[in-house]
Amino acid sequence: MVIVMKPEATEEQLRQVIAKIEELGYKPHVIYGATRNVIGAVGDERGKFILQSLEVLDGVEAVIPILKPYKLASKEVKKEKTIINVGDISIGGSDLIIIAGPCAVENQEQIVKTAMTVKSLGAHILRGGAYKPRTSPYAFQGLGEEGLKLLKKASEISKMPVVTEVINPEHVDLVCEYVDILQIGTRNAQNFELLKRVGQADKPVILKRGMSMTIKEWLMSAEYILSEGNMNVILCERGIRTFETSTRNTLDLSAIVVLKEETHLPVIVDPSHATGYAKYVLPMALAAVAAGADGLMIEVHPNPEKAFSDGPQSLNFDAFGKLTEKIKKLTEIIKEC
Repeated sequence: MVIVMKPEATEEQLRQVIAKIEELGYKPHVIYGATRNVIGAVGDERGKFILQSLEVLDGVEAVIPILKPYKLASKEVKKEKTIINVGDISIGGSDLIIIAGPCAVENQEQIVKTAMTVKSLGAHILRGGAYKPRTSPYAFQGLGEEGLKLLKKASEISKMPVVTEVINPEHVDLVCEYVDILQIGTRNAQNFELLKRVGQADKPVILKRGMSMTIKEWLMSAEYILSEGNMNVILCERGIRTFETSTRNTLDLSAIVVLKEETHLPVIVDPSHATGYAKYVLPMALAAVAAGADGLMIEVHPNPEKAFSDGPQSLNFDAFGKLTEKIKKLTEIIKEC
């Protein structure tokens, strides 16, 4: 249920409604709007109509059932776009945000050089993997905590916020000490214990789409995070598995427009993992921007041919510079339309 407060409702009236929701055995989630506040009450679906009694409380305008299974992610709860602030960067606002960096942190020289270069070329956020879930147990698994320390150093030197993947609920607190944004990768998109754990963290979360996930399943995974109290979720389309083998995955750009109708959460696109080949990254990045993406996540490496992980899909610095130049021109055209 959504409890819509009157525009003139006081903070005391809001607190009273929250207390009553908890008394009835439901979990309240306050969503502050420009003109009025709403409260999402989530819990056992079987007795939800008891919440209708909240209409008699002072300050309450209406109690409305949420029809979507993803309650807090739905626009039924919040019609305004969610804008997630990381320092002075706003994800989901009017500006396109570019996240760039290597698939894996390899050493200090590599990550610091990449951070400084991608920032100079227009990137806003640094990415890099310290823990790498790999299909093969013999592939490079990441540097672990040492990689987190190197990311932190690169962040401090470049003055860029940083995002990295967390793969284990037990690592969440440790990773939060070093980074600004947590990432849930495609292989863990339905790791519900991990989703609940990052939902209890105080860091924004990038949730990548599972390789065989429907959009509904993806939003239900986001709901796990939101239901734990973390409302700062960013959805990342990174391609899905189909019968096509010409690319690593099939980039579902239609997901952007569907999500814009279904949810208030920001949507970004990762054309690097989607295509698997550096030569395809630029055109698909441009297509993602044209389709309405709020940001891009691009893999960039100083020497892709020597990368420990995902070299074939990583851009070198020159290619990344050309990408940001074209993206800038496209965004200017879109703003004029």
